[in-house]
Amino acid sequence: MEASPSSAARGPRVSVARLILWGLVLAFLALMGFGLYRAQEGQIRGGLAPGFTLTTFDGRVIRSSDLKGEVVVVNFWASWCTSCGQEAQDLEAAFQQYRTSGVVFLGIDYVDTGPQARAYLQQFGISYPNGPDLGTRISQSFRIGGVPETYFLDRTGHVATVEIGPITLAEIRSILDPLVAG
Repeated sequence: MEASPSSAARGPRVSVARLILWGLVLAFLALMGFGLYRAQEGQIRGGLAPGFTLTTFDGRVIRSSDLKGEVVVVNFWASWCTSCGQEAQDLEAAFQQYRTSGVVFLGIDYVDTGPQARAYLQQFGISYPNGPDLGTRISQSFRIGGVPETYFLDRTGHVATVEIGPITLAEIRSILDPLVAG
């Protein structure tokens, strides 16, 4: 029995369509796998900190590339985060202590609203530069898992220490003293 011309012509088209469909499925699975791999990597530690630009609540633009040669403390926080409030006064006290020692403090407000973030800064008397993480670009580049998280960068821009959860003034001092001395 011979195949009709219409069924013979349909065969290769179905195969090409299946190949395209399987190719799209495999590409999607590869993309999902890469995303899961990145999510499982966790916080960056020891390596060079990612570059970023932070526009503070008062309009100042801070580029991480301009901070080379400085010890940098990057704190991710949010006004809705209860444990962020626990560490806020200690971070401000550390800023006051180390600001003339070549240490730069930066606060990065994570998934928050401007008015509530400003009220938080006022409530805790935070005077070091703070700004919103628009589009969560900075937090994604640091691969934070939540707030609060604090990253201590050495003078070469490498991540020296990462602290997950609220941090005390004594802990901040124990991390900063060797970084400032070195």
